[in-house]
Amino acid sequence: MAITSPPHTSAAVQRPSVIQLSIKEKGALYAAYIPVFNGGGIFIPSTREHQLGDDIYELITLLDDPQRYPIAGKVAWITPAHASGNRTQGIGIKFPKDEKSAQIKSRIEEILGEALQSDRPTQTV
Repeated sequence: MAITSPPHTSAAVQRPSVIQLSIKEKGALYAAYIPVFNGGGIFIPSTREHQLGDDIYELITLLDDPQRYPIAGKVAWITPAHASGNRTQGIGIKFPKDEKSAQIKSRIEEILGEALQSDRPTQTV
């Protein structure tokens, strides 16, 4: 999973963070997808300081799909450093209820298929 993010700035008006997320393997997608969020969501490894409700703009690419999915989501999950269960530090982004998010949710669930029914642990719940 490749992630790029610009350096954090402390401007008076805080603009949403922009994160490019490239998920190259089905197992990584399974571990990152958050189906319990109404509308879906994705876990992004991050050591940056985030607060619940922060706006995050993501450009997501999935496996070999050349399509980049732009999502303007919100932080709805935070896994702190040194979390139990050896979980990766990062944030869970809740997808908004819009057409772009519905497209990526559908694409993720198409890729994962029956794996969605698995009881294997993920990065979140």
